[in-house]
Amino acid sequence: MPEMISLEEARALVLSHAAPLPVETVPVLEAVGRVAAADLKSDIDISPFAHSAMDGFAVRAAELAEASQEAPVELDVVAEIAAGDVFEGSIEAGQCVRIMTGAPMPDDADSVVKYEIVDVVTGDGKPGSRVAFSAPTAVRSNVREAGEEAKAGETVVSKGEVIGSAGVGFLAGCGIVEVPTHRRPRVAVISIGSELVDPTVVPTPGKIRNSNSYALAACAQAAGAVPVILPIVEDTKEALAAAVSAAADAYDFVVTSGGASNGDFDFIKPVVSELGELLMTTVNIRPGKAQTFGIVRGTPVFGLPGNPAAAYVGFEMIIRPALRKMQGYAHFERPSVMAKLSRDVKKKDPRRIFLRGTLYKNDEGEYVVAPAKNQSSGLFGVIQRSNCMAILPEGLDSRTAGSLVQCVLLDVSEEVSL
Repeated sequence: MPEMISLEEARALVLSHAAPLPVETVPVLEAVGRVAAADLKSDIDISPFAHSAMDGFAVRAAELAEASQEAPVELDVVAEIAAGDVFEGSIEAGQCVRIMTGAPMPDDADSVVKYEIVDVVTGDGKPGSRVAFSAPTAVRSNVREAGEEAKAGETVVSKGEVIGSAGVGFLAGCGIVEVPTHRRPRVAVISIGSELVDPTVVPTPGKIRNSNSYALAACAQAAGAVPVILPIVEDTKEALAAAVSAAADAYDFVVTSGGASNGDFDFIKPVVSELGELLMTTVNIRPGKAQTFGIVRGTPVFGLPGNPAAAYVGFEMIIRPALRKMQGYAHFERPSVMAKLSRDVKKKDPRRIFLRGTLYKNDEGEYVVAPAKNQSSGLFGVIQRSNCMAILPEGLDSRTAGSLVQCVLLDVSEEVSL
C-alpha cells in the first residue's frame, strides 16, 4: 500500500500521468480561455491602412506650424471621409478634409486634429466650411499606422498562449476564424454511497442528496474540462468496479467521491488496485487526507473523500492542475499572497491544514485573512463564502492574530503572477 505523501509529491505524481490531449480545431469564439496549440499568423497588415484615431480634420502638419491663439491658421474644408470611404482627391495648400474615426488617411495629409479643438469660422464644419486651427500639430498625430499591430505573416498568438476575449477579436481581425487547441478532457464524475439520492428527491430518513457530484462537476468545468455526472454507485465493490471500469474506457479522467477511507464500505482503493495500478492513497493535508489515485487502462482515476471540503481541497490542489495540463496550460498552481491572520488559530493536527477563509485589505492596505469560524469538512456553504485558503504548515505550531500565513487565492487564474 502506498504511504502518505506530501501535497507536492501528490501533485507531481498526478501531473506525471497527465499529458496534453490531441489537438482539435474549434471556431475562434469557442477558443476563448483555451490554449493555442500552434502559432497563429495574420493574413494581412493590422491595420491594413493608415487611418484616423478620432473624428477631426486631416491636414498637412507643416501648414499649422505657425498657428497660435493670437494668429490662428484658417483652412477650407474640401471633403469629408467617413469610415469605410476612401478619398482619392488631392488636398491643396490652404485646404483640409473632415475625417471620421477609422477612415483611411488621405495621401496628402500627415496629421489629424481632433474636432473639439478646431473653431468653425464659416459653415458647419463640413465640406464648404472654413475652420481655424489655434495650435501646431505633430506629424502623424492621431494617426494609426498601417501594420501598427501586426504585419502580414506575423505571429499574433503564440503556441501555448491562453486566448482571452480580446484575443478572439484580434484573431478575427487577422482573418483567423478557426483555432487549433488541445481537446478539453471529458471527466466522469461518480458519487459513491447507498445513502445518496438525486437532488430532485426529498431525502427520507438515512438518505442525503448527492451534492458532491454537482460540486465536483462544477470544479471540472471551471478548470476547462467537460464534466459528465454518472449515476450514483451503491456501496458494493462489484458496483463500483463496474462503474469505474466503464468510465475508464469512455472518459479521459475519472473522479469519484466517497469510499476513499478504510471503512467496511470503502472500496475505491481495492477497485483501482485490481483494475489497474494504485499509486497513491493518502496525502499529508487536512481536510482531505484520503486521496486515492491510480491508472486504469491508461486513464487516470482519482478517488476523493466524501466530505465536501475534503473533496474540494483535493480537487483544487491536485486534480485541477492535471486537467489544466491535459489542455496545454503551462501554469498549474493558483497564485498566493502572505496575509495576517485576523484571529488566533490553534493547531492540533500535524498535517498541513487548509483553512477556508476571506481575504481582504485593512485600512493600512495590508492583506488580512479571516478564517471561517466553522471549519467542518462537511460544509459547502463555508467554501461558497470563501475566496482563499489559508495554509498552516506541517507541525503543531499554532498561530496568533497578526501572524503571516500563505493564502491560496481561489478566484484568481493560475496565469496571474503576484
